[in-house]
Amino acid sequence: MTDLTKNPPLVSSPPRGVGRLYRAILGDMGAAGFILWLVVLLTAAIFFGLPLLWLLLAPSKTDNELLNLTPLAFGTLAGYAKAWANLNTFNNGVISRWAFNSLWYSLTSLILSLAIALPAGYALAVAQFRGRRVILFLTLITMIVPGSALVLPLFLEVNVVGLVNTPWAVIIPSAFFPFGVYLSFIYFANSLPKDLLAAARVDGANEWQLFRFVGLPLARSLLGLLAFLSFTANWNNYFLPFVMLNNNTLYTLPLGLQALVTGTSALYPTFATDLPLKRPEATLTGLITVVPVVIVFLFSQRYVISGALTGATKD
Repeated sequence: MTDLTKNPPLVSSPPRGVGRLYRAILGDMGAAGFILWLVVLLTAAIFFGLPLLWLLLAPSKTDNELLNLTPLAFGTLAGYAKAWANLNTFNNGVISRWAFNSLWYSLTSLILSLAIALPAGYALAVAQFRGRRVILFLTLITMIVPGSALVLPLFLEVNVVGLVNTPWAVIIPSAFFPFGVYLSFIYFANSLPKDLLAAARVDGANEWQLFRFVGLPLARSLLGLLAFLSFTANWNNYFLPFVMLNNNTLYTLPLGLQALVTGTSALYPTFATDLPLKRPEATLTGLITVVPVVIVFLFSQRYVISGALTGATKD
């Protein structure tokens, strides 16, 4: 029988189970290498996990407890309810509106970006037409240009059509997802079976039917990866809403958090205000901003990992 620790099997997908993963890694780098690999992972988990744990525990404490207790101490469950009640005293509970806006803008932009990126990437990968290389080159250039450099041209364009200070001023530019187009192109160019397309064409399928019934079902992992990347980028977007919106009822959560912090004594105790908004309320707002992204990742991580690895190996 073959010793798996000396001759690990070649697999096209990551091994399942802790035991098989340990044997695969140990066979390549040895026990010392595996321990070093484990230490690096634990260090990264602690480095990135502790701030999130602190953010989760902070709203359970009062402002004085947040300053005097140890950072990872837990207050009370009632602390969350009290912090939420205090948050709703800011502009008549506008934080609920901010949460709704963030969800609405992110999901609408997500649907539009997928509806554009997937067919565009498929067409660039399958079709051969004049100007194809130019489109790919322009897509790459757009990916390289910093987003902040595009905000002013976008503002001028949106202002011309009269959409400034409306939800569409955020939704439409956010739906422009050049990275999704290029990633879709790479995916379809490397993973789409050409023989399957040829057989479908022989059976009389047109190009739309090829995309709908052949390309799209095979791109489920790509769809999950693009959905996660698009939702995360749109949900965390701060600069674009900051430029496009001036009505605080249209703010998103990241923009609203900044308005709450600068307009109350949440982080500036000397700020004159009667609102009961201190550090626990500010951290609760940050927690509300982070939790949806974590939830989306937990539900889509299988597609995110498989989508990121698709095309990395060939059978």
